[in-house]
Amino acid sequence: MLKLYNSASRKKEIFVPYRSGEVRMYACGVTVYDHCHLGHARAAVVFDVLYRYLRQKGYQVTYVRNFTDIDDKIITRAQERQVSWNEIARLYEASFEADMAALAVEPPTHEPRATETMAEIISLIARLIETGVAYVAGGDVFFSVRDFPAYGKLAHKNLDELASGARVEINEAKRDPLDFALWKKAKAGEPAWESPWGPGRPGWHIECSAMALKFLGERLDIHCGGRDLMFPHHENEIAQSEAATGEPFVKYWLHNGLVNLGKAKMSKSTGNFLSLKALLEQYDYEVIRLFILRAHYRSPLDYSSKHLDDSRLGLERFYETLRRLGGQSITRTSSRGLTEAVGKLRDTYTTAMGDDLNTAQVVGAVFELVTLINKTIEESPSQVLSQVDYLQLQAVLGWI
Repeated sequence: MLKLYNSASRKKEIFVPYRSGEVRMYACGVTVYDHCHLGHARAAVVFDVLYRYLRQKGYQVTYVRNFTDIDDKIITRAQERQVSWNEIARLYEASFEADMAALAVEPPTHEPRATETMAEIISLIARLIETGVAYVAGGDVFFSVRDFPAYGKLAHKNLDELASGARVEINEAKRDPLDFALWKKAKAGEPAWESPWGPGRPGWHIECSAMALKFLGERLDIHCGGRDLMFPHHENEIAQSEAATGEPFVKYWLHNGLVNLGKAKMSKSTGNFLSLKALLEQYDYEVIRLFILRAHYRSPLDYSSKHLDDSRLGLERFYETLRRLGGQSITRTSSRGLTEAVGKLRDTYTTAMGDDLNTAQVVGAVFELVTLINKTIEESPSQVLSQVDYLQLQAVLGWI
């Protein structure tokens, strides 16, 4: 049995996909205007583990992770460097893919770009206008939040609470401060696509709905992303998707905790970040993965070189133990303590991973076993593990 913490209900729920044996899963990808950082790596690794685990349990998983390849930040970066927006987007898209490969993150089933989904985006916006929840204002198109009564259900906030913190941007033609852009009218010198409302480009939120609907259908089993995306991005995805289809958009919302550098969230937009490329020059990819998975995915993760150094030392100890174990004679019988410990690791893996992907508990159990193996080798070097226990240990470590 698998239980996942659903951000929408704020509790753990037994995972039952819409279709038996199949899982449709979407994760918000990166905006490609700079190199990715450890915060991006955490989300990628955590949901890579989920992807692998679901397949290990026998599910057929369709996993979509997008690229936001047209955005204000991309345009600004292109203008700063006096190159085309497309050159910036492709440069950092390739950088992200190289980082993911170096981190041993498996590619998703589909990895669409916003600019390659323009027809679907325009069609979805037109559908929202037809249903009366979106309106055209001088070449821009906005979603009318107050025409979607369930708005705020993911963030657990009502419209009055949200309105108190909202503001109208200069020159925006929104009817209400809460309304958000689905289509942005083209500005001079900026890239644009033709639409029924004039040349322009999509707002940030609409692209994810369009890509999810295109590749996964109207009902998703799992939608993943960082906690900072819960509002407004994921809230807006729910509103525009459900307003268009009349169907529940996502069954289980999963959000990973943020990575902190100093006392603030690691973020490209604020400049408070350390690139993953820089980390990969200092540490093996397994060290970085271990550092990420030693904490529960929903908890905050504080970066420090000491924490990564601790992970490196732990990994070195782990591999040295495996080498020591491999050099021992495989016996017909194990010490009773080791037989029980190997079985306990197997059971811990099954229980912990089934309890909202508790990788921290699994990692802790692995290092408990490492300590016991070393102690046993020192005390009884001629009798360590039986063939059965050795193969079982290899199988469990293979899962991890």
